[in-house]
Amino acid sequence: MTRAGNNHWIEYGERMDRVTAYVFDHLDDELDLNKLAEVACLSPYHWHRIYHAMRGETIATTVRRLRLHRATGWLTHTDRPIEEIAEKSGFGGVESFTRAFKAAYGMPPAKYRREGSHRRFDPATKHGSSTMQHVEIRTLPQMQAVTIPHRGSYMEIGRAFEKLFGVLGARNLLGPGLRMFGIYYDDPASVPQAELRSRAAIIAPAALSIEPPLEPVIIAAGEYAVLRHKGPYADMRGAYEWLYGTWLPQSAREPADAPCVEEYLNTPRDTPPTELISDIYLPLK
Repeated sequence: MTRAGNNHWIEYGERMDRVTAYVFDHLDDELDLNKLAEVACLSPYHWHRIYHAMRGETIATTVRRLRLHRATGWLTHTDRPIEEIAEKSGFGGVESFTRAFKAAYGMPPAKYRREGSHRRFDPATKHGSSTMQHVEIRTLPQMQAVTIPHRGSYMEIGRAFEKLFGVLGARNLLGPGLRMFGIYYDDPASVPQAELRSRAAIIAPAALSIEPPLEPVIIAAGEYAVLRHKGPYADMRGAYEWLYGTWLPQSAREPADAPCVEEYLNTPRDTPPTELISDIYLPLK
């Protein structure tokens, strides 16, 4: 690709990033395709084909995925009535919300709240036993990561990942074998949500020139306690509470002065939420 052609590709990627950012900021609203074309500064006749080709999914799929992700967080971490969640999620009512949720998660919302994957980290109950989780000790080498920073709710780190993938895609650097990580610096139980710091990251390909908006970060070498989590990202709070509150005090180990990281072994773009696999890395002294 010529330099001019590459610059045009990057420009289109930036336009799609603006669309994604707008969608995140307006999930509660009816999203008008003409308005999104205006955000992209592209013709209403063509912008969506460009989005689909560059992002690998339609804008309707993106919006549904993000709304269901947020709804899952409300189901697992709040007592909000399902009727309110359905209304806030933009599905037009409980019936349509239930159909969409069941299609994605394999069970209706009320049952998921009672029996979803988040319940396996409850204290030993009929839902499962918190003593049954397996933690593996792994030694990681120092790794150079390329990142996009995020400030705010960890549930919304997808903003940074969408931008990261957009930048890498525009530079023709996306492909099989990339290792994807989230880096999390703060405890959401003690730091205000708006001030939480995190990063969307991939391990940098050797040929990558790290230029803004990309930022380099080192993932520290050393021993890590690794807990594998299967299920929606919104369910991971219970896994952290178990890792810190049950496993760590019983392990005779101490955490190192480095942030937790998560490695994502598949992606929500092509994997049902209940089949997502993530490894949680707790750094150890």
